Amino acid sequence: MTSVAQTQASDQIPQGRQIPDRLRTPMQRALASWETLLLVVFALVFCINSFASPYFLDPWNLSDATFNFTEKAMIAFAMALLIISGEIDLSVASIIALASTAMGLAVQMGADTPALVGIGLLTGLLCGAVNGALITGLGLPSIVVTIGTMSLFRGISYIVLGDKAFTGYPDSFSWFGQGYVWWVFSFELVLFCLLAVAFGILLHATAFGRSVYAIGNNDVAALFSGIRVPRIKFGLFLLTGLMSGLAAVCLTSRLGATRPSIASGMELEVVTMVVLGGVNILGGSGSIAGVVIAALVMGLVTFGFGLLNVPGIVMSIFIGILLIAVIALPRLARRFFPRRAAS
Repeated sequence: MTSVAQTQASDQIPQGRQIPDRLRTPMQRALASWETLLLVVFALVFCINSFASPYFLDPWNLSDATFNFTEKAMIAFAMALLIISGEIDLSVASIIALASTAMGLAVQMGADTPALVGIGLLTGLLCGAVNGALITGLGLPSIVVTIGTMSLFRGISYIVLGDKAFTGYPDSFSWFGQGYVWWVFSFELVLFCLLAVAFGILLHATAFGRSVYAIGNNDVAALFSGIRVPRIKFGLFLLTGLMSGLAAVCLTSRLGATRPSIASGMELEVVTMVVLGGVNILGGSGSIAGVVIAALVMGLVTFGFGLLNVPGIVMSIFIGILLIAVIALPRLARRFFPRRAAS
């Protein structure tokens, strides 16, 4: 009798069904994760670069490679939370330009290093507040608002500077973008690591992070469950603006000058970094660990191209193709492998 029941039950189970994710062991889930795939890509890029150029494995060259991604990653951490919540900010590069312009004006008036850092951070925070107020206060689409403020903030920089540049920053200010904490570990790299830990805790180990995920999956349901959706989204835009201001401090310090074209096109690289890190462009899922690995991969690829004297336009083409491929890959997987994608 038992054998007959077992036979009937087995006939009802569809053949070839994948094991649900909740029934896999932690090791199986880790091996099947997007972060593991990124680690494999990182190892491949590292090996290719080491064979492509004899200068790649020099510790100081590797340290210089970190400047290719640290400033973008600072913004990418905040952008990841924003995209997980179902929003986006395309004005981050223009916020950098405006914050750098504000610091340039201040240095012409004799401002010292602490004042310059404060002005850069405050400008970024104010720009984030403008975006947040328009989006959460008036209910406007974030992509439309931030495209508008992208032109607005950059346009103000061009009006102030024209074809000129602000220089003459204090020597102490250059430490933020050029200084080293210990041996080959620059201040920017140490700051990148600290921010990665802080944002990882914020997203994955706090009620705020759980609220961000809930909003990204269904903001209406999150609102009815007691989550203050507008307030959290406004805070995320503030955080993104603040990180853009911090990136402006580091980038201006590293370059030693302010031009209206500073950080031009960086918003594309930031979004690519976030999406490559496994954050769903439609919101609701993603991790800081993935963004960290994606930042390392993009930094190594950019540095490898630089060692091989690849033109900058080729790098831009590569980043554009990478963004399209990462967005299209899950859709192609669902179309051609629906059973595995569903599992």
